[in-house]
Amino acid sequence: MSDLILSGLYHYPVKSLAGISLQRTSLDRYGLQHDRRWMLVDQEGEFLSQRRIPRMTLIGQRIEGNALILHAPGRHELRLPLAPDTGEWIDVRIWDEDCKAQHCGEPADTWLSKFLELPCRLVFMPDSLARRVDPEYAAQSDLTAFSDGFPLLLLSDASLAELNGRLDVPVPMQRFRPNLVVSGCAAFAEDAWKRLRIGELTFRVVKPCSRCIITTIDPATAERGEEPLRTLSGYRRQGNKVYFGQNLLHDGSGTLALGMRVEVLESG
Repeated sequence: MSDLILSGLYHYPVKSLAGISLQRTSLDRYGLQHDRRWMLVDQEGEFLSQRRIPRMTLIGQRIEGNALILHAPGRHELRLPLAPDTGEWIDVRIWDEDCKAQHCGEPADTWLSKFLELPCRLVFMPDSLARRVDPEYAAQSDLTAFSDGFPLLLLSDASLAELNGRLDVPVPMQRFRPNLVVSGCAAFAEDAWKRLRIGELTFRVVKPCSRCIITTIDPATAERGEEPLRTLSGYRRQGNKVYFGQNLLHDGSGTLALGMRVEVLESG
């Protein structure tokens, strides 16, 4: 597998909004820089995602200088500081996990609530917080921000191509919201990987990623269909879950860039 390269890099500063394709980025203790450091919650502090609100996919985001900028059809752009400091903390919940988060302020809440047509609040995870990864899969030092559970998700181009060969209408990589995309391997080769090196960084492949209804939402229209989850269910199901992609943990911090060589250190 000497020809493996990193062919895709994506992050999602606000959880469940449209992703950002990157050429180069750094990896910090939470994962890719800025990845899912912000999150939308409802009035009870429960996290919001496209599972409940498909319209979230229509909100684009980009980083310019020291600002996170959100944009959406029919709305003016919303500019937010990369390090908000409102001094207001609220209790939030991600699945069955409770944690603290910093409220980003009323202007952000108003902008997002109007576009999504329901009351919501925007929160941020500052560097002072440490959300640990499930100890069943991780060391005590492994952290993540507001991801569903793991800091990094990897897919291969070949796996997507194999799936698209089974579909009447192919779907883009964005449907699966990966952080890292690898080219040069066979379809689903990543299922057997245990440890990787990309550039000077090493990664542990800890758990296959179970897929949900978000994969059926067209990121361009927010319309929901049956594919590709229906087709994946026919050949990627284990028990009552459908798997596509692998969750990763990273060792240390550093830089990732498109075109970097990917080396499989351990498989099995």
